[in-house]
Amino acid sequence: MNRSLLRTDPVPEEGEDVAATISATETLSEEEQEELRRELAKVEEEIQTLSQVLAAKEKHLAEIKRKLGINSLQELKQNIAKGWQDVTATSAYKKTSETLSQAGQKASAAFSSVGSVITKKLEDVKNSPTFKSFEEKVENLKSKVGGTKPAGGDFGEVLNSAANASATTTEPLPEQTQESL
Repeated sequence: MNRSLLRTDPVPEEGEDVAATISATETLSEEEQEELRRELAKVEEEIQTLSQVLAAKEKHLAEIKRKLGINSLQELKQNIAKGWQDVTATSAYKKTSETLSQAGQKASAAFSSVGSVITKKLEDVKNSPTFKSFEEKVENLKSKVGGTKPAGGDFGEVLNSAANASATTTEPLPEQTQESL
């Protein structure tokens, strides 16, 4: 009898071919089949008992948590915190963090370098003969139109001054309009 319990023949699983199941039961004697049915009933009973014990334990766990004031949201927060702690402790996270830190430092250095290059190019443009010529023309226009402010002021001031001067010379003054009438 015990010999049949230690058989090495594969046990058909749920969803397996019916033909395989039939051939397996045909090779068992009546006595072996009866013994397997008793064992099946016993295992099913044990599973049922374990399910009941598990349900009772889960109920007891919920009661303890309720008494301690632990609710689902707190549990979720704790689980997330614990999960994050577990993730940050892994070597993969540490390596990734290190790599990203290095990449950030390299990107920062690259942006700084680009900024320096742009600053240098703008200085080169400002010192170029074309820009100086344009700046002189604007200053000449300013002195002709606007008056005698000291030369070499801020370029933006020069442009604003020239624009204001040209606007005032093109509009007739109210006194002039009345005199001409």
